[in-house]
Amino acid sequence: MELKLVSKTALVTGASQGIGLAIVQALAAEGVRVAACARTTSAELLKATPLTKRADLTVPAQAAEVVDWALTELGGIDLLVNNVGGSPARTEGFLAIRDDEWQHAFELNFFSAVRTTRAALPSLLARRGSIINIGSVNSHLALPRLIDYSAAKAALASFGKALSEEVGKTVRVNTISPGPTRTAVWTSNDGMASGLSKAAGIKHEEFVEQVPAMTGMSTGRFVEPAEVAALVLLLVSGQVPGMNGADLVLDGGMLKQI
Repeated sequence: MELKLVSKTALVTGASQGIGLAIVQALAAEGVRVAACARTTSAELLKATPLTKRADLTVPAQAAEVVDWALTELGGIDLLVNNVGGSPARTEGFLAIRDDEWQHAFELNFFSAVRTTRAALPSLLARRGSIINIGSVNSHLALPRLIDYSAAKAALASFGKALSEEVGKTVRVNTISPGPTRTAVWTSNDGMASGLSKAAGIKHEEFVEQVPAMTGMSTGRFVEPAEVAALVLLLVSGQVPGMNGADLVLDGGMLKQI
């Protein structure tokens, strides 16, 4: 399949590792000029693209700063990938979550995308571009230990659908909602899975090994970051121009119905 992405431009947020890094690598391999931002950089990211910027998108002003930087470096943006996100496990329950923790969850998982999209939209409209929000299967699930994260990701999916109604004739807006994906969230000793394993009284490695079965993934394995990146390539390629306002779940069969 000819993707015809050579000379296109993209801004990818949350790009230093995991899904974001895989997306940068896949786009760059197809000839896309990629500007990438993250709170920290990595050797792998710098290898994939020289256009990297450190930014914390929970700070409202930094979203516009990142977009201005990307526009200066790229000359325009054809694709915006809002990938920033994450959350600790709320193992002590709803009553233990403070207002500032709720606010942080929404700043990181929702408002970061809203502000970056607002700043990039004029260029995307001018270039008839595309927006892809990286959501989560948790936007469809009522999991109390991820209550704030799930609510923020549900808001992100709704935001994408509403925006697609407004700008869909010019800019396509879609969401990809992965299930458990083999990233540091699960594999790191200080990631979300570490808190969940401690709450369950199971060793971290044993807990991670059991995740596909515990969550009902019919494939019996984690989703790989490269799979999410492949879906991004398909959406931005223009091969499926009728795909707009969609929330594409990539969860290994975890959800039995939506």
